[in-house]
Amino acid sequence: MSSWLKVADEESLSTVEDHIFKDPAVAEYYKQVYKDAEYECRHLFDTEYIWTTAEEKKLLWKIDWRVTFWAYIMFTALDFDRANINQALSDDVLDDLGLSTNDYNWAMTVNLICFLGAELPSQLISKKIGADIWIPTQLCLWSMVSISQAAITDRAGFYITRALIGLFQGGFICDTCLWMSYFYKSDELPFRLSLFYIANPLMDILSALLGYALIRINTHLLPHGWQWVFLVEGIFTLLIGIASFFMMPASAVQTKTWYRRNGWFTDHEEKIVVNRVLRDDPSKGDMNNRQPVSFRELLMSLTDYDLLPIYVVRFLGDLMASPVGNYLTLTLRQLGFSTFDTNLLTIPNSVLTIITMLLTGWLSEKLNSRALVLSSVAVWCFSCLVPLRFWSGSQIDVWPTYAILTVLLGYAPFWAISISWCSHNSNSVRSRAVSAALVNMFSQAAGIVSSNVYRADDSPFYHRGNSWLIGVSIACFIYYILRNRQNAKAWNKLTEEERNTYRKSTTDVGNKRIDFQFVY
Repeated sequence: MSSWLKVADEESLSTVEDHIFKDPAVAEYYKQVYKDAEYECRHLFDTEYIWTTAEEKKLLWKIDWRVTFWAYIMFTALDFDRANINQALSDDVLDDLGLSTNDYNWAMTVNLICFLGAELPSQLISKKIGADIWIPTQLCLWSMVSISQAAITDRAGFYITRALIGLFQGGFICDTCLWMSYFYKSDELPFRLSLFYIANPLMDILSALLGYALIRINTHLLPHGWQWVFLVEGIFTLLIGIASFFMMPASAVQTKTWYRRNGWFTDHEEKIVVNRVLRDDPSKGDMNNRQPVSFRELLMSLTDYDLLPIYVVRFLGDLMASPVGNYLTLTLRQLGFSTFDTNLLTIPNSVLTIITMLLTGWLSEKLNSRALVLSSVAVWCFSCLVPLRFWSGSQIDVWPTYAILTVLLGYAPFWAISISWCSHNSNSVRSRAVSAALVNMFSQAAGIVSSNVYRADDSPFYHRGNSWLIGVSIACFIYYILRNRQNAKAWNKLTEEERNTYRKSTTDVGNKRIDFQFVY
């Protein structure tokens, strides 16, 4: 017995508990699956391997710093180059370029459409050449376009750069989330994705502060402050893109290279990373990380009706307060706040969003429930939207209105939980890759819809959509319970011999296998 096992009398061994590979028939089936797929970690697959709980916790911290932290850094790059247009607007970029508000609205619509349209192709490219190559490439491409915005002089340049940024940024989020799933168990992913996504509200704060300083630069070379915003922030994100080529390994067993000779993990830690993930979700080894999704597999994933409820929840969830958020600064200005005060007053809701997002991510893991946690968020928003709906226009109190807006926009977005939910319920790398893209496409569609539902004569109530969201979330909860019962009933009818035959010869794949159970 090795030395590390001798000290295990103080700690429970993680593999003492039953896991799916305790059944020799299951272990043999997946061993063949991993071999056929040429899964890059298959040589470390070991059904008898054991480790201590303390070792796993220590290893998880290492993964968090190496994987989640760098994913967060890369997301900050995206948000810097996505948010710098707001700082440019405050420095009169539209007037300098001779553009109208309508021109800006069209440019942003084009940006969203390109972003949406790139989601799925980007994920397919990532599966073909590897996330470790494609994601840093994306970062460098959109950073160079962002830098080039410092040189735009007319409407055409504005439209083209907005379109290219959307095109190159589309797919980054789902690509990164799939890469993160290689290192984590399904019940660990929601909170890590919440940490990843806090880059969004945090960068809203940091970008605003940095932009406030940059737009005050005025030189003969670049006479407008907004040019410095695009140049400096673009260079910053380009450096992150270049660094990402060196910071992102293809998988847990590919961390050793000429510039990282010792790798991230010891041999023992590598085996823990691989086996803990496979015991949680054996399907994570059914493709290798350089294996493209075939047309047939793509079609199967696109028509996977069992994931549609999650897509609908994400669509409605992103619609909840978007109309209010899109016009928050305008609303605050109409309430009588100055430009300086308005910028400062947008910070508290971003701070609250960070807190609520981390809290809901943690709760979804502890309660092992996605639908109910998201339903509670819908109730949060609904409770704020109702008073806004019936607020008397002639008797509006400024500070109570601001307080309600802050609480409303401090809700926990559905981003992290919906992607982790799709990841778990996909039950195959193929479906996981496509569903991550599709759920983000529904999100972008919601953004396009929300940018066209707010009108001058339409107070920020949007309560009907939230009522639908509560109902759909509860319906998801019920749907997946019924599907699990259906699968369990069919599985329990089989004898042990019939189950072994099913594993070896079934044509059912992914979440259509009757030995699979959905998470709700």
